[in-house]
Amino acid sequence: MLNIPYDSALHVPLPEGQPILRTVPMPSDTNYAGDIFGGWIMSQVDTAGSIPAIRRARGRVATVAVNSFVFKQPVFVGDIVSFYANIIKIGRTSITVAVSVYAQRGAREGGEEICIKVTEAVLTYVAIDENRRPRVVPQG
Repeated sequence: MLNIPYDSALHVPLPEGQPILRTVPMPSDTNYAGDIFGGWIMSQVDTAGSIPAIRRARGRVATVAVNSFVFKQPVFVGDIVSFYANIIKIGRTSITVAVSVYAQRGAREGGEEICIKVTEAVLTYVAIDENRRPRVVPQG
């Protein structure tokens, strides 16, 4: 059984609706201290954020800015990590997306499953054409 500290004040429910992405980190995703490497989380957040941006842009997008990124709690091997993403702003060529990340843990150890918000981020994507140049985001 893992010795993971439990703070009931951190326990939150998952948001309503389906996550845009859900995955389980593996031992190869850990840093030197044994927690999930922040770069792995950042990569997954970028992927999750790009999905609603691609849909809204009706085509290819490129990440142009990470406006904010906050690691609130560590992620551990075996956590079920859920990524929720929603568009918060649409510009002429850009789309800004907020991503919230939750970890569900404990069930595989036979204990009570808990859910913790582990990361939140805001990223901006730009719609691009076949020549990788910015293009106007289509209306509605």
